[in-house]
Amino acid sequence: MISYLRGVLAAFEEDKVIIDVGGVGYGVYMSGQAMGMLPSVGKEVKIHTYLNVKEDAMQLYGFLTRDDLTVFKLLIGVNGIGPKGGLGVLSALSPDDLRFAVLSNDVKAICAAPGIGKKTAEKLILELRDKLKLEDALEHIAYGTEASGEIDGHGEVQSEAVQALTALGYGSTEALKAVKQVEIDESMKVEDVLKLALKHMML
Repeated sequence: MISYLRGVLAAFEEDKVIIDVGGVGYGVYMSGQAMGMLPSVGKEVKIHTYLNVKEDAMQLYGFLTRDDLTVFKLLIGVNGIGPKGGLGVLSALSPDDLRFAVLSNDVKAICAAPGIGKKTAEKLILELRDKLKLEDALEHIAYGTEASGEIDGHGEVQSEAVQALTALGYGSTEALKAVKQVEIDESMKVEDVLKLALKHMML
């Protein structure tokens, strides 16, 4: 099994990238969100992979972090969601957004993924509720993940702001997205982040 590929990003295609590893070009299907975070062609990349074997094809699905890959495996374990469906969910929602959506029973957020209807979203929530932990999402905010580039050293303040917003009655997914939009500097406290996050939520 191919756990990851490290090589040169050779090309972008409509729904996949080509990674040149020692002169061999591997076609790797990725979410639009992940493809948007890759460097330019010619740069070295490391892509975590899942090999899907079918009767008539072998397909590689790629992810920027092991967390993305782990969540993808959970998604395709849900009856009715195949690899392409799982990738579609991760194109619409980051792993942390998905955690918040599942744990806050946010069917609407999950239905934003292509090909996911209300019944499938409800089934996904039911089957993954015990497998996705809120603590993991908050920990990623506090300490960052191996390739996110989103956390800038103010994770503890962000984490407390998210928890404060949910305590005020806002949805977990909504709170996480609002806090991520706030540009934080060294002088800001949780109260300052809360005020700015609330402004974003009211736009």
